[in-house]
Amino acid sequence: MLQLDNISKTFGTRPALDGVSFSVRDGRMTGFVGGNGAGKTTTMRILLGVLESDAGDIQLDGKPLDAEQRRHFGYMPEERGLYPKMKVREQLVYLARLHGYTQAAAGRNADSLLEELGLGERRDSTLESLSLGNQQRAQIAASLVHDPAVLVLDEPFSGLDPLAVDTVVEVLKQRAAGGAAVLFSSHQLEIVERLCDDLVIIAEGSIRAAGEREALRAQHSAPRYTIVTSGDLGWLRDEPGISVVEFDGGHATFDAEEASASQRVLRRAVAEGDVTSFAPQRASLAQIFREVI
Repeated sequence: MLQLDNISKTFGTRPALDGVSFSVRDGRMTGFVGGNGAGKTTTMRILLGVLESDAGDIQLDGKPLDAEQRRHFGYMPEERGLYPKMKVREQLVYLARLHGYTQAAAGRNADSLLEELGLGERRDSTLESLSLGNQQRAQIAASLVHDPAVLVLDEPFSGLDPLAVDTVVEVLKQRAAGGAAVLFSSHQLEIVERLCDDLVIIAEGSIRAAGEREALRAQHSAPRYTIVTSGDLGWLRDEPGISVVEFDGGHATFDAEEASASQRVLRRAVAEGDVTSFAPQRASLAQIFREVI
């Protein structure tokens, strides 16, 4: 597990990070979201050792993070950083060799990744000849070619069409399922919500919310329910402890002061007709984001 504790960083007189603390657990996808200038990239660069923090500690599996441990990190910066005139497979093999892989093992890793990411037919193309979306896939392959134990990805879905997003999502899920700790940032909140197990929201250099996705959704959700029945739900307006938000015959959305009030509504609805749907409403990531920042 990767653990950040009280990380702070100032550029001149401008504080970029102020006491940032959160964890990235093995085998889980951690979404890292925030607006432009919130501190995401600075945090990631400190994790990779590109920048030094002014204060705070980072540990990996309970030990202070050092250069040797960082060799087992995979990093994809937001800015593309591969060699534009070099062939895609050649670059991946070269990067794997830098991490100590033999020529044969590096080639196997490169070939496998290129197939997984849908770049098999472009393996011998130069990077600059690829579309922007395929260049992004090549960047992702570069971060994965040495089988890292920790993945740090800055905007990995930028420039990808929906089908490419699905391909990359599956590749990242497989790496997490294999035990890797994955931290990724994205402005595409619907992708983060679909992909992440855990969520960290940062604004103005401070962590505003962090935890398991579903726990955060429950924490930030109003006690609101939706019910659909074959009958008429007009009686809901007279139920004590109930505030009707939307109503249309047999379909209603309501707030309940207590859980017992929602269960009372359900029992009466069942007694008066067929209930086809009854569920609490959970806040979306976009709603949580707007609330905490």
